[in-house]
Amino acid sequence: MPLQSTNPLTGTVTKQFDEFTPEQTAAAVRETAEGYAVWKNTDFAHRAECLISLAQVLRARADEFAALMAEEMGKPVSFGRTEALKCAGVCEFYAQNGEAMLASRPVSGSGREAFVDFAPMGTVLAVMPWNFPFWQVLRVAAPALMAGNTMVLKHASNVPQCALAIESAFRESAFPDNVFRTLLIGARQVEAVLDFDSIIGVSLTGSEGAGSKVAAAAGARLKKCVMELGGSDPFVVLADADIDKAAGVAAIARCGNAGQTCIAAKRFIVMDEVFDVFVEALGREMDKLKMGDPMAEDTVVGPMSSTGLRADLHDQVRRCEAAGGKIVKGGVLPEGEGAFYPLSIIVDAPFDAEVCREELFGPVALVFRATDEEQAMAMANDTPFGLGGSVWTRDIEHGLELARRIEAGSVVVNGQVRSDPLLPFGGIKRSGFGRELSDFGIREFVNIKSVICD
Repeated sequence: MPLQSTNPLTGTVTKQFDEFTPEQTAAAVRETAEGYAVWKNTDFAHRAECLISLAQVLRARADEFAALMAEEMGKPVSFGRTEALKCAGVCEFYAQNGEAMLASRPVSGSGREAFVDFAPMGTVLAVMPWNFPFWQVLRVAAPALMAGNTMVLKHASNVPQCALAIESAFRESAFPDNVFRTLLIGARQVEAVLDFDSIIGVSLTGSEGAGSKVAAAAGARLKKCVMELGGSDPFVVLADADIDKAAGVAAIARCGNAGQTCIAAKRFIVMDEVFDVFVEALGREMDKLKMGDPMAEDTVVGPMSSTGLRADLHDQVRRCEAAGGKIVKGGVLPEGEGAFYPLSIIVDAPFDAEVCREELFGPVALVFRATDEEQAMAMANDTPFGLGGSVWTRDIEHGLELARRIEAGSVVVNGQVRSDPLLPFGGIKRSGFGRELSDFGIREFVNIKSVICD
């Protein structure tokens, strides 16, 4: 089955690529295995030079890559450019810090000489999504390659041009050609890739369903996996919060990337005494976000990635309404060209309704009332997901106390959840396991080896 780029603004197929045959896939995996045999023995200084070179390519081609993202999945070019530059930043981060993160660690107190070593293991399979088609890949690739591993990429089938562009950036940089390869394959070939002995693990970012299947396949082969899956992040607004600031951040946290972000704020849990004020302010802030052609520099919200995903979202909106929710903004499927969905707000839907426990992957905000902080905390944690969350209050110390109680991988007080190379990133519960970024991320695919001298 061919892989194709479909422009979500026009609905037209812009490019089509033949899927790799099993023989082509095997050849690419063998290349990275051969590359690993050499790459694992390179020193950190050389690996850092290659990452710095890749960062330079990413910066130089940021406009080109932003246009590809706009064409294939609808990301506004200003945001795509920022994404490409963020990828350059994570390469530089690991170039500067990777060696120290993986330095051998002496262990004292045992009465004998001992240390812990961190060694590369082989080729990592990256199974990546379309919503951040460059960042999701580079935030896994940069630490894996700095650690001395090699990588093969199975990207989302709707962004083949982005997938090939990432490989071209590696080839243009100082990296050897056989250290990173893109596999133009569909989901059905993932298990076959995991069968190769040289593949030592898989890092997947994607849906809960995809993660369950790939994790099961990896487990059956006794291979390490890191899963960064869906989320339904709580955005808790206390009575003493700065409502205007909270609403401004809430609008972009819910509608940025057309709402198609795993760490987007999705469930707004607001104290009853400020509920109406917050909803009104959120609507005003949404109105400020320009929706339109993703190639326009002033566009903030582009189309969703496909009309199919838009239809799924609209079905969830209809089910929210049927369950008793009140649509106070948007919620009407638009006519005309482009996979656009209006920025929408739904209030007073039953918190325990099945649809309210799902992830809404689009620009729709569910706003719930809480009578007190204890109820708000209970609602925040009453979810099968645990990726991110935020708490809004003028009392910072109290906000930090509540942040520690939220069951998630990342929680922010008075800010938007985001990924940062300095901090570990990942989720708990149905949002996955393992960590990306920081020193935790670079150690996910290494042999943590104890060396002892008796």
